[in-house]
Amino acid sequence: MSRKSRIRLLIGDVVGMVACFALFVVPFIFMLVNALKDRKAANRLSLAWPENPQWSNFVEVLEAGNYQILTAFKNSTILTVGGVLCLVICGSMAGYVLQRRSDRVTKAANALIMTGLMIPAAILPTIWVLQTLHLYKTMTGMILVETALQIPFTVMLYRGFISSIPVELEEAAVIDGCTPGNLFRTIVFPLLKPVTSTLVILNAVTIFNDFTNPLYFLPGKDNITVQVTLFHFMGQFSSSYNLLFADVLLITVPMLIVFLIFNNKIVDGMVAGSVKG
Repeated sequence: MSRKSRIRLLIGDVVGMVACFALFVVPFIFMLVNALKDRKAANRLSLAWPENPQWSNFVEVLEAGNYQILTAFKNSTILTVGGVLCLVICGSMAGYVLQRRSDRVTKAANALIMTGLMIPAAILPTIWVLQTLHLYKTMTGMILVETALQIPFTVMLYRGFISSIPVELEEAAVIDGCTPGNLFRTIVFPLLKPVTSTLVILNAVTIFNDFTNPLYFLPGKDNITVQVTLFHFMGQFSSSYNLLFADVLLITVPMLIVFLIFNNKIVDGMVAGSVKG
């Protein structure tokens, strides 16, 4: 590599680091600084560090609504775990069938699922369906909604990764007397570990951080999720930005840590599926 190319690469790295710092680190610092101020100072929305940091703001957020944020964490955890399990089970099986079969029904099903990547959820019709099934305002209904919203992306990644698995491996298992169910459970699914890890993390972060859908499809004080707790500190006429930013930090940091820890698995799983597919 020539000296000029190395200089350009170095400049590109510096620009990228500065952009990442401005886009991700500065907003985090902004929220932390204002979360440690009193209400009057926080409403100025400045980056100045407070003279007397109000760490008690985090305690006040935890105690708000009779510790409602703890209920919100419980509901969000149940929603996330249930949604991810449904996505892994349904998405892996659907991706396997769509990849291995090529008849008209399969092609139509694949086109229908992929259309879900472009068409947003319709709020009122979905509420009508949930009410008809007696699943409106229930955790089961919310899990099904999250599964339906994330299934196109999940199936797409599974299908791409499954294309890298040799068909001869499955044919050998069938010759040895393996049933279709056992074939998928014992042969195919264990080979999907890289892409499964990727999808578990991505879908968990997406579902846990979802604000709009629980607001529409899971209303109610007992059904509150972590993102909806933001309404406690932001009103039409007055807002407590110090408590609002403290709440944002409390509900953001857990999934941010998970994302940073498993970031390599996310990249490896997506790259493996795209390269081999």
